[in-house]
Amino acid sequence: MSTAYLFPGQGSQFVGMGRPFFENSQAARTIFEQADELLGFSLSTLCFEGPEEALTNTANQQPALFVTSIAALMAMREQADKWPPADFVAGHSLGEFSALVAAGSLSFADGLKLVQRRGELMKQAGEQQPGAMAAILALSLEQVETICTQASQEANAPVQIANDNCPGQIVISGDASALEKAMQLAEASGARKVIRLPISVAAHSALMATAAGAFSQLVDETPIQPPQIPIIGNVSARPLRSVDEIRAELKAQLTSAVRWTDSMNYLCEQGVDTVIEIGAGNVLLNLMKRINRQVTRIKFELDTE
Repeated sequence: MSTAYLFPGQGSQFVGMGRPFFENSQAARTIFEQADELLGFSLSTLCFEGPEEALTNTANQQPALFVTSIAALMAMREQADKWPPADFVAGHSLGEFSALVAAGSLSFADGLKLVQRRGELMKQAGEQQPGAMAAILALSLEQVETICTQASQEANAPVQIANDNCPGQIVISGDASALEKAMQLAEASGARKVIRLPISVAAHSALMATAAGAFSQLVDETPIQPPQIPIIGNVSARPLRSVDEIRAELKAQLTSAVRWTDSMNYLCEQGVDTVIEIGAGNVLLNLMKRINRQVTRIKFELDTE
């Protein structure tokens, strides 16, 4: 048996997330309490009680998801005898920071500082250059790449692939006019569904360049250790083996696509037969079902008996 721990990103949040860990695990409670202290406001109350509008604000959403994932991870480690250890870790976009903590590369406090700043910078970039995102279903990666190139040329503005989530589910991101054009082209090319996402931040696109520039300095200043467990990077879909590779990944990630399908296929090629999703929701398990049905998919939940 070979196991990978997977950590979710934005879109997995919901009001009430993390509460079972807080109530049933001392280690998880400590994480939430540390986060509240470090941030200077009650993130735990926001996670457990909302309001939803405040929780989905990207500046709050990113630390909230990160803290929930790490609280879950610490709760899992309290019950280590009941769970297989990780042979690999991976996180979807924001989830990569949780994976870095799990791999021993980042401390919880440093990770929280990074994701809080990342959320703020992405929000600012979105206000300076409003963008949009859309999900395209049932077209190939090559078809969507061609559509983005054509739409960018016709609109004279950027739109690109943001997430290759699983076969038949691709998210695009960029300038609103170029995205609108790409959505029309996708429908004309026979996409089963084209859904504009309720988000004004063009994540993983060229419109995040200002955020990436400011974020890089913080990444350079943050203490990072070599990973103790192989971590698969979103940008390369390969293991990040050194501190330099991790820093380069975190800088590139804001403007580059999340190659999730390739990342999961790489894990399967390495013999991973079990994935455990740690954090809010089960989005990544559903994606794995579309990528490789043979892989055993487990949602981490506390055994409270």
